[in-house]
Amino acid sequence: MSQAAIPLPAARYGSMSRDRRRALVWSYFFLVVFAIFFLTPPIYMLLTGLKTSAEISAGVSPWLVLSPTLDNFTTLLTDSVFIRFFFNSAIVSIIVVIITMIVSVLAAFSLARMKFWGSATLATGVFLTYLIPETLLFIPLFKMFAWVKETIGIELINQWWVLIILYPTLTVPFCTWIMIGYFASIPKELDEAALIDGANWLQTLTRIFIPVAVPGIIAATIFAFTVSWAQFLYPLAFTTSTEQLVLPVGIITTLIKGDVFNWGQIMAGALIGAAPPLVIYAFLMDYYIAGLTAGATKG
Repeated sequence: MSQAAIPLPAARYGSMSRDRRRALVWSYFFLVVFAIFFLTPPIYMLLTGLKTSAEISAGVSPWLVLSPTLDNFTTLLTDSVFIRFFFNSAIVSIIVVIITMIVSVLAAFSLARMKFWGSATLATGVFLTYLIPETLLFIPLFKMFAWVKETIGIELINQWWVLIILYPTLTVPFCTWIMIGYFASIPKELDEAALIDGANWLQTLTRIFIPVAVPGIIAATIFAFTVSWAQFLYPLAFTTSTEQLVLPVGIITTLIKGDVFNWGQIMAGALIGAAPPLVIYAFLMDYYIAGLTAGATKG
């Protein structure tokens, strides 16, 4: 090889290096932009939660805290009403997650692995039900509950436990769709080998597919918990008394009185309410991404 040919690969590698550096610069630029965009609201909420009502009313710069205080947080955390809201949200979310995962895992396994006539159409229909917004559903549901009250005499409105019946209509379709994609990505040889060895479908699900599908189950569980914890419209429409409210509605209804907004406590309550999903995402983010990614492909 001649001496003149040696610098050519180096020049090409140098060009690739410059292209990569340029790509990294743009990547970090957009990363910083998105970080600023998404972190600005919680930072603003934190700063407002650290202010006194007098400082908020004074209209000083929203990004400065002249007299920081934790009174807004301590007041809420020691308030029995706020603790009741938190307790109601926790109980509803946990029970809804349990119901959702039992129904979703069984339905997804049946639709993905136990092939039968119309299974593909039914799987598509399950997902399409998720696309129907709750803003179109709460009025018919309200009329149905009123009919149940008139016919059977069971009061379903203004009961916190009725949310356990309502929330799965939002969580089950999407979680089933996630699990269908995940179960479909598992090699067919696993269930075929299990059936040959004499295992029934339930044993195949519990002993083979559930252990393999743990990332997908975690992803669906996180989604179900987040939807249940943050749901606002259904509890706003179906619960009214203070002891029946969950956290998202309770913060708004008790801390906004007429045209008086207690912004310090509202922001503090919103941050406290956002803590459980944030902690879950922080510890299980890798499983969540793995579950969604695996469920998006089919082996």
